[in-house]
Amino acid sequence: MAPFVHTIEIDRSPADVFAYIDDLARHDEWQPSIVSTNVLTEGPTRVGTKVSEKRKVGGGVREIGYEIVEHDPPRRSGFRGTNGPIRPVGTVEVEPLDGGTRSRLKLTFEFETHGVSGKLFGGMALKQAVKEIPGGHEKLKAILEGRA
Repeated sequence: MAPFVHTIEIDRSPADVFAYIDDLARHDEWQPSIVSTNVLTEGPTRVGTKVSEKRKVGGGVREIGYEIVEHDPPRRSGFRGTNGPIRPVGTVEVEPLDGGTRSRLKLTFEFETHGVSGKLFGGMALKQAVKEIPGGHEKLKAILEGRA
C-alpha cells in the first residue's frame, strides 16, 4: 500500500503548530478515535518517547503503542507503532508560509502489517484512517486558529 499524504494550511506559526502537536497527551482534542493517551516516557517529547493510546478501531477499543523515531522541532517528527498486527508509521512536517506567520502541516501515514491478521485487516485500517485524518486536521486547524 502506498502511504496516505494529507496537508492543511494553518494560520499560526510553525513553532505554535509544532508545539501543539508535540504535546502528545492533547492529541485526543483533535483525533476523534482516541479514547485515552498515556505518555510512558517522562520529560519533553523526543526521539525514544513511548506512548500508549486507546483508540476506537474496527468496532472496539484497542491499545496502540508507538514511539517517536524522529524529532526535529519545529519542522519534523516521525513515529512508528510498537505493538499489534497493524502498526502506524508516519511523519509530520511543518513548513513555514508567508514569512513564518502561517504553516503547512503535512502528514505522511501508512501501516506496517504483521502476521495473517495484519495482512487481512491492514487495508480496512488504512481506509478508516484516510476517512478520519482530514476531519481531525480541520479540527486541529480550528483549535489553533481559535475557532473551536
